[in-house]
Amino acid sequence: MNRRSALLLFAVCCVAAAKAQEQTYVNGTDTLHYVYAPLPVSHEASDSVRLGRPKRRNIFRRIVDYFDSSTVDRTFEKKIDFTFAGGPSYSKNTSLGIGVLASGLYRVDRTDSVTPPSDISIFANVSVTGVYSVGISGNTILDRNRRRIDYTLMFSSTPRDIWGIGYDDGRWNAAGDYIEKHYLVQGRYLQQLLPHFYIGGMLSFDHTQGKRFDRLAESYLYGQKPGYTATGIGALLEYDTRDFIPNPYKGIYVSFQETFFAKGLGNVGQSLWRSTVIVDGYRQLWKGGVLAADLYAEFNSNGTPWPLLARMGGSYRMRGYYQGRYTDNDMITLQVELRQRIWRRIGCTVWAGAGNVFPELARFDWSQTLPNYGVGLRWELKKRVNVRIDYGFGRKTSGFLLNVNEAF
Repeated sequence: MNRRSALLLFAVCCVAAAKAQEQTYVNGTDTLHYVYAPLPVSHEASDSVRLGRPKRRNIFRRIVDYFDSSTVDRTFEKKIDFTFAGGPSYSKNTSLGIGVLASGLYRVDRTDSVTPPSDISIFANVSVTGVYSVGISGNTILDRNRRRIDYTLMFSSTPRDIWGIGYDDGRWNAAGDYIEKHYLVQGRYLQQLLPHFYIGGMLSFDHTQGKRFDRLAESYLYGQKPGYTATGIGALLEYDTRDFIPNPYKGIYVSFQETFFAKGLGNVGQSLWRSTVIVDGYRQLWKGGVLAADLYAEFNSNGTPWPLLARMGGSYRMRGYYQGRYTDNDMITLQVELRQRIWRRIGCTVWAGAGNVFPELARFDWSQTLPNYGVGLRWELKKRVNVRIDYGFGRKTSGFLLNVNEAF
């Protein structure tokens, strides 16, 4: 009786539903006729169910869903988690173009949930001014962050401007133009000695060939050859507590690198040295807000040919300056940046800094220090991997830049 009473009560509830349909329930000797109101189903959905296929999504919905899932960490389930993106690109050096980017994260040891993932970026770009470039760069973290390998391979062909060498040439000379073809292959290996302390070595191959110099550009070479090849062998000492290399929220990074360019491994005419110092710091001020600071110094030996000199500007330091307008043996730059996440994948940044190029440290001139400041937007392409749009300002100059990963 109890079972029959329950079935009758169930039938009464079902009869009260609108657009009822009749069904029969049979269980042993019990037979119950009841009605129910089915949920409304669209014609599209009913067709999909009837035909055994999922509902189709339009192209816009597919793109949104693709990028919505791109920020989920899938490095534990995939050998490499790639996200592809493409669209217009712009920088002060290359002008307007079309770029394609693939950004990937992966873990060499997928049982290690403490070590940050390794990263890789692949890019290609073509611009209206005749620029074309392709490259790959990344950081591979091994043995629970006890060993690291980072690398860069790139080729570019770029119409470029040149003003000469030194602060005065960059400030007062008219620009000459030429075509620059540049090949760069560089790899670095680091081994942990103590917690957060690393020692290592590097090897690089750098070839630059200038072509189609106009009269002014040719005069700014000051008798040097239009092309040079240099092979660098270097030693590294680093201290690193960053939580994630492409986009740190906290930590300190200090790097000393000494590179030797042997006379017999290129056509630079003599053996050369380059010393590079980087000091970076990151601190989370509040939810979504990170304060970052970067000090960069580069010192080249006397006699360094024009393609290997320190070039101020570009996508990473002194943004907004044309890379190479201010060129000399040595360079020091400083920048401080506030990064803030605004909503979901969108963030912004503001920065201020200064830089100076000079022939040697004894001739450093404070009055020739150049200012730099700017604003930027951020869009998270992958988990903590940002596409950035920056607009930088300098002394009588400004410009847009579009790139992947933070500037430092």
